[in-house]
Order: sequence, then C-alpha cells, then structure tokens
Amino acid sequence: MIEKTFSALGGQFVTPVDTLTEKLRAVRAIIFDWDGVFNDGIKTEAGSSTFSEVDSMGTNLLRFGLWMHHSGQLPAAAIITGVTNDLAETLVRREHFHAYYSQAKHKIDVLTHFLDQQNLQPHEVAFFFDDALDLSVAEVAGVRVMVRRDANPLFTNYVVKNGLVDYVTGSQSGQFAVRESSELLLGLLGQFDSVMDERLRYRPLYDQYYQQRQAINPTYWVVGENGPEPK
Repeated sequence: MIEKTFSALGGQFVTPVDTLTEKLRAVRAIIFDWDGVFNDGIKTEAGSSTFSEVDSMGTNLLRFGLWMHHSGQLPAAAIITGVTNDLAETLVRREHFHAYYSQAKHKIDVLTHFLDQQNLQPHEVAFFFDDALDLSVAEVAGVRVMVRRDANPLFTNYVVKNGLVDYVTGSQSGQFAVRESSELLLGLLGQFDSVMDERLRYRPLYDQYYQQRQAINPTYWVVGENGPEPK
C-alpha cells in the first residue's frame, strides 16, 4: 500500500521497497541539504531562502518515529548547506537539530565530521538532497531521498543510473517534498499510525521525546579550508 500511495504522487522507487525498508531500519541520523530541499532554491536579496511549517512538522514527526523505532534513542539531525542562510539556522535552533554546517563545498568531509561527533556510520544516515553538490554524501549514505525537479532530467538520470538515490519524490522542489519523504519513511517503518496516535495523546510518550529533543543545544559550524570551525 505504501508503494502504491507514493507512486501515485509521482514518487519513484529506485531501490525496491523491501530493500529500502531494511536499510531504513538502521537509520539513526537524518541530514538535509537546504536550498532546493526545503524550498525551491530562490534567494532573497539578502541571500536567504525560506522553509515551510509543513516540512518542519515532517522532520519532527520523522524524528519522533525514529525515536520510537530505536526505543527512546533520539536520532541525530543536521543541515549541511553550501551557503549561509539565516532561516536555516532558525529552523535548526527552533527544532533543536544537533548541527548546522554552512559554506560546505565538499560535503563528504562535513559528513565525516558530523558522524565522528555523533559516533555514527554512513549507513546509519538518511540524506535528503537535490543537486550536484550533494552527490558525495549520497554515494555513501544508507538511505538517499532526492527531491524531484523536472528541470534537470539529465541530472536525475545520472543519479538513478549511478545508484546514488533510493527514492525520488513525487513533489517538486518547493512543494513540501520534505513532508512527503518524511511520511514515506515513517510508513515504511510501520510507524506512521503510532506517531499520529501518540502525537494526538501528547503524554506520556510524545512528551518524553519532546523533552529529549528540547534538551539538544545545536552546534553551528562554518566550513573553511581547514574543515568545520565553530561559528
């Protein structure tokens, strides 16, 4: 049913659903690119780009579902972006992600830094991306979700042909693709209904998760020639 539901949206399962589900069971961290993932990539004069509350809620529900899946262990969460974006920092601060990396031009090095900080392995990461700068991470991450953009058919073909993605969203860039993919992963884990039930009740289970989440103090890094440096 999950495959049928998301295929009807235009989603493309590059990796068979059973295999993707098995890989997902090991995920203990979620990492997002920013531009083109949380938005359509269009910048303001100040160089910022926005996000949607719909997508923000998706990240929170996914973290809660992974928290339940791993028996109360909070999954690590981060944004890795090639530029600087004030609203990305705002989301990280408000939602208590573990880390924010800006000016990340070679993202695989940043991934290594983040995994060392969190004592995790690449196969334990679900990575949400949309463009060429992200491919070094997509090559090694355990679960790879690419946000669809019909304007880059050759890029999409390249990513699929070279095995750099597991699922391509049906939703276009800037059209709530983070929410789509968050619900997909929850559905594959068999956690969506449980997440909704516990979110409805709020206490005690969701409240336990929420208190753990709120206790996270994000770290902010700027990536320079010598690697990530505290902001």
